[in-house]
Amino acid sequence: MKKILILTDFSDPAWNALFTALKLHEGRQCQFFLLHTYEPGFAGVLSSKAKRRVGVLYDSLQAHTHDELDKIEDYLDVHHHEPQHHFRTLSMAEDLLEGIHKTVREEEIDLIVMGTKGATGAREVFMGSNTVKVIRKVRNCPILVVPAEHDFKTLQAVIFPTDFTQHYDPYELSPLLDLVKAWQAKIIVFQVAQEFKLSPEQINNKKLLEKRLESTEVEWKRGSLKSTVEAAIMEYIDTCDADMIALIHYQHTFMERLTHEPVIKKIGFHTPVPMLVLPDL
Repeated sequence: MKKILILTDFSDPAWNALFTALKLHEGRQCQFFLLHTYEPGFAGVLSSKAKRRVGVLYDSLQAHTHDELDKIEDYLDVHHHEPQHHFRTLSMAEDLLEGIHKTVREEEIDLIVMGTKGATGAREVFMGSNTVKVIRKVRNCPILVVPAEHDFKTLQAVIFPTDFTQHYDPYELSPLLDLVKAWQAKIIVFQVAQEFKLSPEQINNKKLLEKRLESTEVEWKRGSLKSTVEAAIMEYIDTCDADMIALIHYQHTFMERLTHEPVIKKIGFHTPVPMLVLPDL
């Protein structure tokens, strides 16, 4: 049974992430964990006496959380009729990252799903601070980030950008292959470079990737580097019919750079499709 952690703050983007996760895993046996954390940001610096004084606030947050989680459960009971899907709600008076790490470890989570606010322009940042924080700090579990305005229908093609400078571990690719095989989708391997002559190391890595993907339908595409790798990827997404983008979160790559706030604010990173962040295991 696949175990999926869905982060929720009860907003519209969080609901959309939930719906996307359910559609993406139709007909598959899954245990969904709906997690909300509600510890106030200042709680960690308060004394024990001060914390007692804000007990009323904690009680209020706890009650609100349980009410909202109950609403989600009630909605699913009425509207979601998938016998292979099972749900548990989790309410934690924890920091968001602490709650995620704890749940991933204790429940052996296979995938984290979270929504993020949409952008009104191509130069605006689509990834909010919590999204960036989770991607940067949670490195042991794949993360699916769902844009608020995305209406998931099907999974027919996934873009996989790479420059062939990294070794491809089968465990890194397994979450991607799992989804692609379930949907019988194709993978578009998208190479971004100023020149396409590969070094001996890149040639070996490409051959390894071909081997890793031999059980799936693959298209090999190239994109010229005009300004930044990020811009080239976004431009290609706009011109093709892909339903998802998958990135391995290697250190010292464009994925690593994207998750640093100053870079995001300067460049902007607005994908119209869900983004699957694969951990560098």
